[in-house]
Amino acid sequence: MIGNFITVATQVLELFILIGLGYLCGKTKILNEKSVKSITDIVLYIVCPCVIVKNFIRPFDPGMLSGLLVAGAAAMCIHIISIAVAMLVFHDKIPEKNRVYRFALIFSNCGYMSLPMQQAILGSDGVFFGAVYIVVFNIVMWTFGVWLSDGKKDSLSVKKIVLNPCIIGMAVGFIIFLTSCPIHEVIEKPIGFMSDLNTPLPMMIVGFYLSQTRIRDSLKDGKGFICVLFRLIVIPLLAFGGMMLCGIRDTVLITCVIASSAPAAAATTMFAAKFDNDARLSVNLVTLSTLISVITMPLIVGFAQTVGC
Repeated sequence: MIGNFITVATQVLELFILIGLGYLCGKTKILNEKSVKSITDIVLYIVCPCVIVKNFIRPFDPGMLSGLLVAGAAAMCIHIISIAVAMLVFHDKIPEKNRVYRFALIFSNCGYMSLPMQQAILGSDGVFFGAVYIVVFNIVMWTFGVWLSDGKKDSLSVKKIVLNPCIIGMAVGFIIFLTSCPIHEVIEKPIGFMSDLNTPLPMMIVGFYLSQTRIRDSLKDGKGFICVLFRLIVIPLLAFGGMMLCGIRDTVLITCVIASSAPAAAATTMFAAKFDNDARLSVNLVTLSTLISVITMPLIVGFAQTVGC
């Protein structure tokens, strides 16, 4: 287990070096809100779909298709369990806070934080299975997540779900995989160039937002620590235990554990601001969970690798 822990810890520390670079760029004003918003759009609308498509460019394999379906089912179950736990644990008297605590517990940063780690630890197979986790994440976030944040059914948007860039990328990649469609290198290489940006750009974005928050504030919130404890430890351990009981092992298991052990999603802040909830609290939760994840993610993933592989 020590070897697995060191391997995962090394990968996490490499990511945090990039986060540190983003932090410095934020503090020195090299990056600002406007530029980061533009970079975020590039990552969301171009880089993430390219990452997914790139890893689906492979000959059709029934075994991989089976694993993809298992990963999708596991991802949905993990989100359902997370919703149940969040509803049971948090009953804050202030609705604007209660919604943020629940959202941060349910939704992990399975794109920005997980895909780079899945790529580093598991290679293209990890991203292959990680893509379906992101699809499930987006479906749940744009349905239950919207209802949780706003409380109005008319806020739900099928259009936003269907037109989500990652879901479009998943659909294109899935067709390529099922048909074993040959992709000319003139197209494949640019896709690869863009997908290579998936690690540095998202990590720098996280670093920038860390530079804009007061970390001291996040350390004073007792409920915030409880939320982070569940987000980083309880949920991934429940996910790991459930998958082990269901006989899920190896790459699919580790992929889902990585995704479920990631810190609170950056969308926590986006949704808090959009639906007039406690945006400051959301920033603190994302900040605190991101900082603590440098310790918890290697421990959880290293344990999963040792026991589940």
